[in-house]
Amino acid sequence: MEFIIVSGMSGAGKSKAVSFMEDMGFFCVDNLPAPLIPKFAELCMAGHGEYERVALVTDIRGGKNFDGLFQALDALNAMNCDYKILFVEATEEAIIKRYKETRRSHPLAHEGRSLREAVAAEREMLAPVRARAAYIIDTSALSTAKLKGEVLRLFGREGAETSMSVNVLSFGFKYGLPIEADLVLDVRFLPNPFYVQELRSRTGLDDEVYHYVMDTTQAGEFMTRLKSLFDFLMPQYVEEGKAALVIAVGCTGGKHRSVAVTRALAAYLREKGYQVSENHRDMTRA
Repeated sequence: MEFIIVSGMSGAGKSKAVSFMEDMGFFCVDNLPAPLIPKFAELCMAGHGEYERVALVTDIRGGKNFDGLFQALDALNAMNCDYKILFVEATEEAIIKRYKETRRSHPLAHEGRSLREAVAAEREMLAPVRARAAYIIDTSALSTAKLKGEVLRLFGREGAETSMSVNVLSFGFKYGLPIEADLVLDVRFLPNPFYVQELRSRTGLDDEVYHYVMDTTQAGEFMTRLKSLFDFLMPQYVEEGKAALVIAVGCTGGKHRSVAVTRALAAYLREKGYQVSENHRDMTRA
């Protein structure tokens, strides 16, 4: 069982980090009181694999010191529960800016204490937790997408790029662009099987049509350049933290050329280790 305890500065982005972990398959619990952590871990360990990846958040909301957390961690050690701490932090300036933008109150901003003093006090209180952290993320200069990419880097399993789902979709321009498309490829320059009588009623899923399109010089050169393009693009999207990518491939009617190229591109991306679905929106239209 992978057991991650998420802690850190208020306003640093713990909730966002945990939401990304939840998308990655973690079972997540927010603001669990420290004395309940060992019991929670015990239940998870008895789940026979049902809770394979667990993340819980504990922070300053749970009390004014972390003695209870350290006692809980000692109990986890006694249970042979292999836990790790993820500590999320940001600079004082970044946290103050975020609180001013959201107009929320810092949990320690009371009794005449200014926001800056509250942030400084929290950082001092959290220092012992930070010292025990296996992972530290500074979100001061991270966009939401970059934070997601960092979480993916730390907790993505082998072949983490597969966590981004890719949908390669064929379509016909005469029926309109797919509104969900992130990228649109126009393959109307390729030889059109529509004008070959014996191929007109078939689709790009038929080998005769596929090879008619893909065995041409134009298609060969196009696929060489397309593969090079996606060899560059895909890691960039993964690094950005993109969860889903829709690649739309269009020809006139969405029956022959776009279907053939979609088949070829989807197969290539699968070979590269990505999680790919292949769909043909207009292939069966008259």
